[in-house]
Amino acid sequence: MRTTLPFGLGEQTEIEAYSDFAASAPPSVREALGIASQQFGAARALAIREDPSHFFDRAGGFGTDPVTVDLVTEVCDFYREQGITQGAFMIGPDALPQDWSAIATRLHLAEGPHFVKLGCDIETALTATDGVARLDPGLRVGQVEPGQAHEWATVMMSTFGFTTPAAMIDMAASCVGRPGWRQYAVWEGERIIAVGSVFLHGECADMFGGATLAEGRGRGAQSALLTVRARAARDAGCRWLVAETGAEGPGEHNTSLHNMLRSGFERLYDRVTWVWSSREPAA
Repeated sequence: MRTTLPFGLGEQTEIEAYSDFAASAPPSVREALGIASQQFGAARALAIREDPSHFFDRAGGFGTDPVTVDLVTEVCDFYREQGITQGAFMIGPDALPQDWSAIATRLHLAEGPHFVKLGCDIETALTATDGVARLDPGLRVGQVEPGQAHEWATVMMSTFGFTTPAAMIDMAASCVGRPGWRQYAVWEGERIIAVGSVFLHGECADMFGGATLAEGRGRGAQSALLTVRARAARDAGCRWLVAETGAEGPGEHNTSLHNMLRSGFERLYDRVTWVWSSREPAA
């Protein structure tokens, strides 16, 4: 069954997840990290000044309003105002205007990493996961409680390499128990070895932040987390699931991508990340 996800909803759900994950942190964390978020029509931009990875410095949700040079310029100005040196534009291929090449050249946007956007209806995912390999003996999956938030956040952020500054982990931990979110983990004994969240956005839910420690990989953890998050989204009244993960280059194998395809997700499209930098290239 092919997804009937409405146009643009997947992109909007994704950027709302990232924005809420960061910009709804406590004031002390937002101040320490320099977190800001701003709406631009249907699109939204997020900036975290103290994040050296620039991973969270992104704009998305494009597709409902036309993508114009003025809109892109406004987002670039927002990045400058927030004092960051690099920011990304996440724009699905169907939303790119015919003059995108000229816009990218004018504003010095460079082609960056490629991602795969995936989606499916929830019942398809739950049917598919019935046949997915189960957790290894000794592992269990469950919802994360507030007292487990820091350990959960440490596993997530350290797996992705987002532990500097330390307030990045505090930002992630503050998401546990927040309305619109459900956080899950896989435990081995009393230790968390894998994590994943689901962000609930009306009829659409975003699979967010799935991560497994090295010693937990290949043991069914992420498949179990996909299943429990799909059930949570269904119980919350969502109809669709969306996710994104890195595209595979020649000779590469992205385990997360193949886990999701086995779990009923459909590859919707590949998306280029367009990167703005305050350090404009020399003439």
